[in-house]
Amino acid sequence: MDHDLYLVHRPALVDYAARILGSRDAAEDVVQDAYIRFEPAGLDHLSASQALAYLYKVVRNLCLDLMKRRRLETRVKEQAAPAWSVPGDLPTPEHDLLYRDGARIAGEVLASLPRDIRIAVEMHRLGGLTLEEVAQHLGISVATAHRHVRTAMVQIARALDVKNS
Repeated sequence: MDHDLYLVHRPALVDYAARILGSRDAAEDVVQDAYIRFEPAGLDHLSASQALAYLYKVVRNLCLDLMKRRRLETRVKEQAAPAWSVPGDLPTPEHDLLYRDGARIAGEVLASLPRDIRIAVEMHRLGGLTLEEVAQHLGISVATAHRHVRTAMVQIARALDVKNS
């Protein structure tokens, strides 16, 4: 009975699904999936009208699931790619030259500074040590270590400003 009921109402089911989905091809697939779920359900105890109502409900639910899946896929496609997957801009030769020139100037300024100040900057800014660790290593106060780093950074910034003027 289930198979005959399906065959008789198949064209109407496809029309029903096509109205929901807006695609006859997708409706054909949904109706076929509905039959695969409907056939083994063992609905022999139901009347023909109840079994048909059940079949329409299966078709409707499969259509709604398909539409939900499509919306989700569209949303995922529209989301921006994660930052780590987007290739970065390659620096231009001019940018590379300016960066190297700035690094050269910073190196010259550091080389001209007194030993303790240079070591404090290198340990803190390049080595990532805390001011407390720098102070302990140099045998000075934390305030003095901070003053050393600040003095060097100000001198480097001034030298870079002069170069860019």
